[in-house]
Amino acid sequence: MNTKTTPAKAPSEALLLEIASKHFHSIETLETQNSDRLDFHDVAVWAIRAALEAAYAAGVTAATKR
Repeated sequence: MNTKTTPAKAPSEALLLEIASKHFHSIETLETQNSDRLDFHDVAVWAIRAALEAAYAAGVTAATKR
């Protein structure tokens, strides 16, 4: 059986920033700012997990809207 799958659409920058800023309060942009203080953050593992779960849920939602 030969089935074609449609490639996944990349998430919007706005959605990525929304997830990041909700879970990592010190992040204001996902753009490189060429500053260690602004580009690197101490993040708890549970915050990373929550952000990944939110991103996964957003992907599931996007996939079911096709």
